[in-house]
Amino acid sequence: MHFHLTEEQTAIQDAVRGTLADCWPIERLHVFADGGTDFDRESWNALMALGLAGILTPDSGMGLLEAALACEVAGEVAAAGPLIGQMLAVAAVAVHGGDQLGALTRGEKVATLVHGGGAFVPCARAADVFLIVDRDAGVRLVPAGESVEIEAVRATDRSRPVSRVAIAADAGKTLFGPRDPMTARLADAALILVAADALGGAQRVTDMSVAYAKEREQFGQPIGRFQGLKHQLAHMALDVEPARALVWYAAYAWDAALPDAPRAAAMAKAHLCDVYVRATRAAVAAHGGIGYTWEYGLHYWFRRAMFDRAWLGSPVEHRARAAALAGW
Repeated sequence: MHFHLTEEQTAIQDAVRGTLADCWPIERLHVFADGGTDFDRESWNALMALGLAGILTPDSGMGLLEAALACEVAGEVAAAGPLIGQMLAVAAVAVHGGDQLGALTRGEKVATLVHGGGAFVPCARAADVFLIVDRDAGVRLVPAGESVEIEAVRATDRSRPVSRVAIAADAGKTLFGPRDPMTARLADAALILVAADALGGAQRVTDMSVAYAKEREQFGQPIGRFQGLKHQLAHMALDVEPARALVWYAAYAWDAALPDAPRAAAMAKAHLCDVYVRATRAAVAAHGGIGYTWEYGLHYWFRRAMFDRAWLGSPVEHRARAAALAGW
C-alpha cells in the first residue's frame, strides 16, 4: 500500500482541478444555482473529456482510489453533474455488458444514481438512464421514459439539485441480483465516492476560513491572530486532515478486495459526512456575517454537506452497519 499519492494520481487531481477552475468558477455556480436547471452541459463535457466516466472500467488501469480523488476535487468546487452515478453506471455496464457503454463512457448519455427505492435523486431531469443500486433488490439500469416519474422540488443542495423520482418496479434491465457480489461492491463504491466528495468540500471550507482569517482585520490586525479563532481553525484542520486517510484506505481496500472493505466503506461515509457538516458550520461561524450571505457562496458547501450526509443513508445507519460487520 502507498501512503502517499503517486505522480499519476496527483496528475489526475491536477487535471480535474485545472479543468474545473476554467469552467466552474464561483460566478458560474451562482448563475447555475439561480437558473432553475439541474444540469450544466459545458462543465459536464469538460469533465467527460478527461475520461473520468471510465475510471472504474476493468481496462482503465485505474480503480476506485483514482475515482475518489476525482470526486474529491469535484467536491472542492461544488461541481454540478451526477459524476458518481456516471462512474458507477459505466462500471456496471462494463462488467455486465451492453451497447450503451460507449455513450456512457463519453458522457453523451447521462446516468444518475438512485439509492434503493428512489425518492430524491440528483440531476434526475437531465438523466438519460437511472442506475438503481439496492443491496436487497440488486442493480438495475432504467432508461428515462414513461416508467420514470420525475417531480422537481425545491432542493437543499443548489449545486446538484434533486427531484422526487418514482420508478416502476419492473422497469429497466437487471444487471446484478441481490446476491451477486457486484451489487455489494457497487453499493460500497457509492459510499466511498460520496465520502470523497465530502472530504473535498470540508477541505475547501477549511481553506476558505483560513484565508479569510488572514485577510479580515479588526482592531488593526488580522482576525486570525485572535486566540479563539485560532483554536476554531485548528479544530477544523484536525477534524478534516486525519479523515483523508479513512477515504483513501476505504478506496484502496475496495480496489484490493480486502476482507474489511465493506466496513471501511461504511465508516468512511459515516465519518466524512459528519466531518463535512461540522466543517461547514464552523466555516460560517469563522466568517461572521459575510458567511451568511448568498453572494459569498459558503452556503453552497453547507447545503451540499447536508445532502451528502443524508444521501445513501445517515451516519447512524452506516455506523450500525460497520459495528455489525465487525461482530460487535
